[in-house]
Amino acid sequence: MNVLVHSGGVHGGHYYAFIRPTLSEQWYKFDDERVTKEDNKRALEEQYGGEEELPQTNPGFNNTPFKFTKYSNAYMLVYIRESDKDKIICNVDEKDIAAHLRERLKKEQEEKEHKKKEKAEAHLYTIIKVARDEELKEQIGKDIYFDLVDHDKVRSFRVQKQTSFNLFKEEVAKEYGIPVQFQRYWLWAKRQNHTYRPNRPLSHIEEAQSVGQLREVSNKVHNAELKLFLEVEPGMDSCPIAPPDKTKDDILLFFKLYDPEKEELRYVGRLFVKCTGKPLEILARLNEMAGYDPEEDIALYEEIKFEPNVMCEPIDKKVTFRTSQLEDGDIICFQKASSMDIEENVRYPDVPSYLEYVHNRQVVHFRSLERPKEDDFFLEMSRLFTYDDVVERVAQQLGLDDPSKIRLTPHNCYSQQPKPQPIKYRGVEHLSDMLVHYNQTSDILYYEVLDIPLPELQGLKTLKVAFHHATKDEVVIHTIRLPKQSIVGDVLDDLKTKVELSDPEAELRLLEVFYHKIYKVFPPNEKIENINDQYWTLRAEEIPEEEKNLGPHDRLIHVYHFNKDAAQNQMQIQNFGEPFFLVIHEGETLDEIKVRIQKKLQVPDDEFCKWKFAFLSLGRPEYLQDSDVVSSRFQRRDVYGAWEQYLGLEHTDNAPKRSYAVNQNRHTFEKPVKIYN
Repeated sequence: MNVLVHSGGVHGGHYYAFIRPTLSEQWYKFDDERVTKEDNKRALEEQYGGEEELPQTNPGFNNTPFKFTKYSNAYMLVYIRESDKDKIICNVDEKDIAAHLRERLKKEQEEKEHKKKEKAEAHLYTIIKVARDEELKEQIGKDIYFDLVDHDKVRSFRVQKQTSFNLFKEEVAKEYGIPVQFQRYWLWAKRQNHTYRPNRPLSHIEEAQSVGQLREVSNKVHNAELKLFLEVEPGMDSCPIAPPDKTKDDILLFFKLYDPEKEELRYVGRLFVKCTGKPLEILARLNEMAGYDPEEDIALYEEIKFEPNVMCEPIDKKVTFRTSQLEDGDIICFQKASSMDIEENVRYPDVPSYLEYVHNRQVVHFRSLERPKEDDFFLEMSRLFTYDDVVERVAQQLGLDDPSKIRLTPHNCYSQQPKPQPIKYRGVEHLSDMLVHYNQTSDILYYEVLDIPLPELQGLKTLKVAFHHATKDEVVIHTIRLPKQSIVGDVLDDLKTKVELSDPEAELRLLEVFYHKIYKVFPPNEKIENINDQYWTLRAEEIPEEEKNLGPHDRLIHVYHFNKDAAQNQMQIQNFGEPFFLVIHEGETLDEIKVRIQKKLQVPDDEFCKWKFAFLSLGRPEYLQDSDVVSSRFQRRDVYGAWEQYLGLEHTDNAPKRSYAVNQNRHTFEKPVKIYN
């Protein structure tokens, strides 16, 4: 019998299995490569999901037991028919296993033993990584652009440490067909600027030593690898010949050629030069290596470093190599000088600009903020692009004439969602700043196309206001944009030009509604800059005439719809629907107020007779009788949090739920909603 288990949540998790391979009660848990013994309780009883109750730590006290949701439960059970158990759960002989599986298992076991042996004997061996001109030609301009070679992609030799280096050279001769006497090896060195270059050739004394001794010479830190550059001098018909003698005055330089029109960088070879010589003396040879005319004018640059920033500087062809501080292992990049004059036809006219581009290029995936899960397009950019560069490229991709109408939002690497706040106009310097989220770098940006330029929009405050018509049973949502220094009165004046009023002289007010309660009536002179419509609803409505003419003993009270919900053995008040204000008069009974409420909400008699009425303070209902004087419950005028003292209308909430709180009808049904932007 098998029990397959999923541990986690809806959006992800982990799978494992409990298996009982024999007729005994012993179960085994198979969790990736880890197999453990388990009992019946763990394999069966604990895999039902649901909640688990922790035992009480103080049994003598009446503590509520602590419950937590279990994150693992069985999702598939595999049974064996009782009559087949002896046939299926039995000892397995080798002949019962299919031939192809036996072969595969045998091969896997041999590989496992081989790796185990290699690991056990690792201290007896050195890994020698040999890079040649062929690897440099193959990698530069494709896999790498800086330095000379990726040592993880060159030929490796596993050699016993006591093997003499001369014996290793014979193995290389067999591998590459290069006679031992024509092989010269260079040790690599990591420089202070974090580049990695050939440093010096091995001496005859070093080559007579064992491989293990050489590793200690070339590495200050303990490392089981020895990295070497194999210098081979090609003669006639490309056959190897003896390498040239090297004196202290000779420098080994490596050369890369750049073509601005093709945006191509490639390795073309190496040369020995005299430190007292000048670049002018080797120009013809470099043109030959590049396939150019011998008289072609070329520009030379030294590739110095690339971390954290690219450093590539022009070389003066008229001064000596020593004066230019060139040494063994240095890299010179060159190009046609004439190509630097046609800047309008090429993106990167010279070597430094191209290397800067390669070092900072970044493919960015752009998504519409309305569809944050789908890539719309991607663009290759430089991390050094300015804010203007980025929005111009996005506008160009979208066929938009005005890049200032593009608004970008960064990506949250942890939630995999857009960040709450968009990027302000020129609010960051470079593309790299847009992509950083704490210590992580993203490659995703979200975009919006605005109807007005972003700088103009940022000077405005945008509010979504739900207008409730006084007589029509509908809600209209308007987007109001005003200068940030505007006041609430300006919002209401702007709204009057967009909505249909019951009377041209009608006055409006703006309310803050949250979870079906009115929390605030905004004063007309309050500034709108700090009003937040992201978490609560802004509701605008006409002020009824009766509220404008309040008598000295009249009260304006909150009226909310509610019902009761039994949650965890406790009755909880749940508000719903549209809250509203109501004027009550001194001495007015509930029976009289009910008549006005029914008329206001237009509730049919057969439904209204089922409603209950209560005075609620801080969530506790006190049910009222028809003869009760309601105003006596609302005596205090200075109660903090007036929204927590209200007349409650208890009835069933029959309205289907929608995402907009403002979409609900005044009592049970939804109002039609119109949205204007």
